[in-house]
Amino acid sequence: MSVILLEWYDRHAREMPWRVSPQARKGGTLPDPYAVWMSEIMLQQTTVATVKDYFIRFITRWPTVADLAAAEDAAVMAEWAGLGYYARARNLLKCARAVVADHGGAFPADHAALLKLPGIGPYTAAAVSSIAFDLPHAVLDGNVERVMARLHDIHTPLPTAKPELMARAEALTPATRPGDYAQAVMDLGATICTPRNPACGICPWRDPCAARVAGTAADLPRKLPKKAKPTRYGTVYLGRRADGAWLLETRPERGLLGGMLGWPGSEWAEGDAPEATPPAPGDWTELPGEVRHTFTHFHLILRVMRADLPADCTPTRGSFRTRAEFGPADLPTVMRKAFDLAQ
Repeated sequence: MSVILLEWYDRHAREMPWRVSPQARKGGTLPDPYAVWMSEIMLQQTTVATVKDYFIRFITRWPTVADLAAAEDAAVMAEWAGLGYYARARNLLKCARAVVADHGGAFPADHAALLKLPGIGPYTAAAVSSIAFDLPHAVLDGNVERVMARLHDIHTPLPTAKPELMARAEALTPATRPGDYAQAVMDLGATICTPRNPACGICPWRDPCAARVAGTAADLPRKLPKKAKPTRYGTVYLGRRADGAWLLETRPERGLLGGMLGWPGSEWAEGDAPEATPPAPGDWTELPGEVRHTFTHFHLILRVMRADLPADCTPTRGSFRTRAEFGPADLPTVMRKAFDLAQ
C-alpha cells in the first residue's frame, strides 16, 4: 500500500517553502532539519496557508538555527504576533538555543534526543525524524488520524482512538522513503481524504479503504462531544501620550500570550469584568463596543478604556513606546483588536 501512495505523491505532492519535492529528494537534495522543525512548530493548530508567509519571514530573517538562537526574544515574539499559541514561540527560542548549546548547532537525528529538546513532543519528534532524516517513525496529525480511521473503518471516537490509530499508522510506515511517505499521508488527508466530502473516487487508497466500502467514510473519524467553552471577561487600558507614544507592557512569561507585547489591564475571569486600576492617572473613557476573541479553552470579551495622557505622565504599569518602537503588527491578535477599536 505504501508503494501506491508514494507513486501518487510523486505526481501530486504539494509545493511548500519548507519542503523538498520527491523529485529533488531522489536527486540527492536533503531536507534542512531546521526548516522542517520550524514548519512543524508553526503548523501546530494552524493552517498551511497561514503559516507560509510567517515561515518565509522567519527563515529569511534567521536563516540558520544559530541565527535564531542569537535573536532577541522581543524580536521573535513580534514576528510571531498573529500566529497564535504563543508558547510555541517561546519554545522555538528555547529549542534553538538548546540545539546550539548542546548539539553544536545541528538537530540530532536521534528520535530520543529530539524528544528531550524544549517544545518537541512525540508528533514533532516523529515528523523531524522521518521528514528530515528519513527514519521510519510514524507521524500522526489530524490528517493522518482521519485517513487511518477511514482506511480501517475505525469507529472508536477521538481522542480515545489515538493509540489504535497510531498502531495502524506505524504498521503502514515503510522502511523505504519514510519521509516522503509521511508527507504523502498528510497530503492525502489535506487534499483528498478531507473532513467533508472526501474525494473517494480519485483516492489512491480507494480500493483497500474499508470505510468507503461500508459507506461510512464521511462519518469518520468520530469524536467525543466537546465541552462548551466558558466566557471570560476583562478590561484593557489604551493610553497614548501627547507625542504619540503608547503605554504598553510585556506580559509575564507564563500564561496565555506569555512574553508578548500587550495593553495593561485586568485579569480575565468568568462573570463580570474584574475591577482593575488604570496603569496611569488620566481621564479614562470606556469605548463603545467590545473586543471578542476565542482561545482554545474559552471565549474572551474585553472592554476597552482609552485616555490621552500628558507628556510628563509616570505610569504605574508598563512603559511608553514611540511610533518608531511600536507597530500594531507587533501585537497578538486579541490586543490588535483592542487597538483597532481604539482607532
